[in-house]
Amino acid sequence: MSTVRRLLVLISLWALPSFAVVVPADLGIGPSAFWFFGPLTENRGGVPHFALAFDLAAVIDRDWILDHPQSIPPQYRGMADKVTQLRVGPSIFIPSTLYVSPPIDPLGSVGLFGASWTPLGLTLLNVGQKSARLWKQTPVRFLVDAELLLTALVIFNTQGLAGIPTTFFLRPGAQLKVQTLINLSEDVLLGIGGGAQIYVPQRLGTFIEFGPLNEAIFVTAFAFLQLHFRFPYDVNL
Repeated sequence: MSTVRRLLVLISLWALPSFAVVVPADLGIGPSAFWFFGPLTENRGGVPHFALAFDLAAVIDRDWILDHPQSIPPQYRGMADKVTQLRVGPSIFIPSTLYVSPPIDPLGSVGLFGASWTPLGLTLLNVGQKSARLWKQTPVRFLVDAELLLTALVIFNTQGLAGIPTTFFLRPGAQLKVQTLINLSEDVLLGIGGGAQIYVPQRLGTFIEFGPLNEAIFVTAFAFLQLHFRFPYDVNL
């Protein structure tokens, strides 16, 4: 029910006549590591492939709702009282991950470059800090997010390895992300987390074939470290 309440409040805000309002924006950026189970892990061992993780969203949080009750239709104000946080991305075309992992000969000589997009997600669990104004008393928040995923990668090797042919990987999937957010100051936060991804399988060296699974990419684990910066942002609702 909490997810339904969040969606109804969001819909009600966007259904109002257009008006300008200032909301908090959150920009997160930092390194991440990915383990692609299957041939890529067999080639590289426990050393991950590397990427840059992005997180950019307007944040409608508890403080904003309390400060702007007139922005919520009366019939939804009771539901808004149950909302902890809504995050609205500026565009589905902004990637959430940029893969930048060049081939390294001592580590198997396999490289990959590409991007992932997470156009839709839901927060399944949000515990800890309830108000950004109380960050000194409660600086930690723990979140579990489920997100849809689309990833495009170019995978190649520089030593002509037979088991890892050049591949253009393009698959939809889903990910479960666990994150701890720690306030370093009122407007600067540290995010530490990880999770898992599952894709429609794609066999290396092909585009259409799904298996056998021991020759395919379909399960990934990841970890990340991000600095988050909060700043005011003018939007038209």
